[in-house]
Amino acid sequence: MMERREFLKSAAITALASTLASHAEAADTAGMPYRTLGRTGARVSLVGLGGHHIGRSYVSQDESTRIVRTALDSGLNFLDNCWDYNDGLSEERMGIALKDGYREKAFLMTKLDGRTVQSAQQQLEQSLKRLQTDHIDLIQMHEVIRMDDPERIFAAGGSLEYLEKAKKEGKVRFIGFTGHKSPEIHLHMIETATKHNYTFDTVQMPLNAMDAHFDSFGSKVIPVAKKLNMGILGMKPMGDGVILKSNAITPVECLRYAMHLPVSVVITGCDSMQVLQQALDTAKNFHGLSETEVSAILKKTETVAQNGQFELYKTSHNFDGTYHNPQWLG
Repeated sequence: MMERREFLKSAAITALASTLASHAEAADTAGMPYRTLGRTGARVSLVGLGGHHIGRSYVSQDESTRIVRTALDSGLNFLDNCWDYNDGLSEERMGIALKDGYREKAFLMTKLDGRTVQSAQQQLEQSLKRLQTDHIDLIQMHEVIRMDDPERIFAAGGSLEYLEKAKKEGKVRFIGFTGHKSPEIHLHMIETATKHNYTFDTVQMPLNAMDAHFDSFGSKVIPVAKKLNMGILGMKPMGDGVILKSNAITPVECLRYAMHLPVSVVITGCDSMQVLQQALDTAKNFHGLSETEVSAILKKTETVAQNGQFELYKTSHNFDGTYHNPQWLG
């Protein structure tokens, strides 16, 4: 019976990945593969640099600059960040690293928590100042983790109203949303957008080898997002390291599994040059996974993934910044 379940899961993942070729583009001179970011048409690197880690207390300003610039010099062009990461330090550090011509090399994404026009405007203006840029390539509404978040965002005076204005003013190019709590909330966000005759440019969600077994974003949200040609951003390939504590899967296997899914980019946090190099090498050497390889990874993670104990962003409030700081919502 277990073998049949594994076969069905493997078949489902293979079906999801069958359209991967349509996203793939030729590698650049540094050997980095690029994919198309859905309806935006932008070319983004297979691996993206997470912004949280470079602002952590044990990472110095010099090291964070080195990580960002080495990533960009190596062909990675997708940079992730958020208004609330490390009380703004992550954006400030990235802004410093993007000086001296590095901003032109980057597809820059950041996120904001505000659910009102006023809070969204305040946070976006702070992000632009910290990042030392006049525009954000992709702004995403952060932590859509409550079932009423979509209604607040789309309401008159909601954050989307301001972001559309900011887009017309050239402060942002594309608009998306992100969340990590439940695929049902993601689907509700997309359905709410559809009711308002609106389509988000991108959607970000946790996509990893544990997700395939428990309340799966991959199986529930990816097919819907693909039908709308939304750019799919995979995050938490290692669950901020928690998945690795299961001892069921290695960091490289985590990255390769996530890259095999029909995503535009896999965002991963890098708090050292060694971790960055591992991510760069994995992306540059990635040529897909066979059905046998996918099945093997799913089999190794099935038992430990069943109750979400290694996906704490789904099953606890540990990763919910706006739960602990509701004032950020406005």
